[in-house]
Amino acid sequence: MRIAINGMGRIGRLLFRRLIENKQLEIVAVNDIMPVENLAYLLKYDSVYGTYADQIDATNHSLIVNGIKVQAFKNADPEQLPWKELNIDVVLECSGAFTDHDGATKHLTAGAKKVLLSTTGSEDIPLLVYGFNQNGSAKQLDILSPGGCMTNCSVHVLYILNSIGIQSLHVNILHSYTSRQALVDMPHTQFRRGRAAAESIIPVAIDLHKSLNRLFPALKDKINVFSTRVPVANGAMASFTIQLKCDSSAEEINSLFRTAAQSEYKGIIDYTEEPLVSLDIKGNSHSCIIDGTQTAVIGNHARVVAWFDNEYGFTSRMIDWLNYWDK
Repeated sequence: MRIAINGMGRIGRLLFRRLIENKQLEIVAVNDIMPVENLAYLLKYDSVYGTYADQIDATNHSLIVNGIKVQAFKNADPEQLPWKELNIDVVLECSGAFTDHDGATKHLTAGAKKVLLSTTGSEDIPLLVYGFNQNGSAKQLDILSPGGCMTNCSVHVLYILNSIGIQSLHVNILHSYTSRQALVDMPHTQFRRGRAAAESIIPVAIDLHKSLNRLFPALKDKINVFSTRVPVANGAMASFTIQLKCDSSAEEINSLFRTAAQSEYKGIIDYTEEPLVSLDIKGNSHSCIIDGTQTAVIGNHARVVAWFDNEYGFTSRMIDWLNYWDK
């Protein structure tokens, strides 16, 4: 499978690092408006995941890693990229700029066979979360959204808890700061996003409820979601406060997740009773790690906590989709 990455931000660069070492999937090209020398530097030195062990060199139009040459383009218009000439099977759309159907289709026009977004995207793009609702029809889709890191964490928690029955749900996702926040105070349409990210605990508005409503239409208008950004560079903890349809217990809920992690959801979710902190899940490939020590129940009112690496866990599911298509 021949792969190109459009947009070399946090997700694009982590995918590059992981795919360049993958013997089954061939990364052929990348596209980003930054100078290729700067891209090579950011691929080599990463403040979250550390220094890449192998040498990464840059020429005018390519990156070279251990003798593997990857073409590097600087074109803001995907339709002008040579995906047809390079026989690209899948474009990983990681720029955040082409997340509706018309935008993603530009890659198909350029000659790519499929496009996989790195975010939820607009409602005119099929939303399929790996491990939840992937099915045979996904093989025929030429544009697909795998959801985002928060969607991939939440959807499995909701599905498993819905075996008991959910009346309503509040989700607070304690999340590391992101590039959509400011390093120092500055103007922003969402005033709080403009505050210095490393200096405060910052509530921000997110639209996770929209994707959850698409995936769980029976829970429409029963889900409230917000995010609290905290001064760490990586990692997240999702706290689910659930009104169940019947009384339950922490033991029953933990048993559901423990069993799921060992069987049908193995590799997608994990279960732990270790006293973890956010740094402990850096580089964890699961979409969510249920923390059984934090499960609490009073009657039919429950709380469930899940950790996830918002970058590594999510890119793991994107790679799962590539392997799914490849097979």
